[in-house]
Amino acid sequence: MKHVLALLIAFVALVVFFGGFMIGRVTAPQPTELVPTPLPEETMCTQDAMQCPDGSYVGRTGPSCEFVCPTAATSERVRVTSPVPGGVVTSPLTLTGEAAGWYFEGSFPVTLVNWDGLIIAEGVATAQGDWMTSEFVPFVATLTFTSPYKDSEPDFMKRGTIILKKDNPSGLSENDEAKEIPVSFAP
Repeated sequence: MKHVLALLIAFVALVVFFGGFMIGRVTAPQPTELVPTPLPEETMCTQDAMQCPDGSYVGRTGPSCEFVCPTAATSERVRVTSPVPGGVVTSPLTLTGEAAGWYFEGSFPVTLVNWDGLIIAEGVATAQGDWMTSEFVPFVATLTFTSPYKDSEPDFMKRGTIILKKDNPSGLSENDEAKEIPVSFAP
């Protein structure tokens, strides 16, 4: 009887062991295939330019690398009184005008580039009044530069552009605005 009891205990132990093993195989989580998450694609636009109907030049921008010309709304939100488009500029260059909604902390950036887009000077247009309004507020900016044009060079090298950029602390491209003013450099 002792042998029968020992066999019975061994049999129950084997059933419990193999039963637990089989249940564990059925209920254990199966390994899943890992699918890598694709990284967002970075867009690199070519450096070509296009002349807009208003005479300004723009480069490609945005995820589609498209040309975006200034809109009438942009032109209406900033007005430059000096220098006039196509005017001859010398250093130091003083820009004056008025803008509505372009300021952050009372200023916005201004850049002067040559015919090839090379930055000649950078500065800041400063509000001359309470800038925290939706109304137009006068601004002034002074840029100091060395003229990139020499008398003996071809006339196309006289061309330059003043670029006024709406200050955009958010960094979101949909809040970007710019106004370009074509100018000519004196030798």
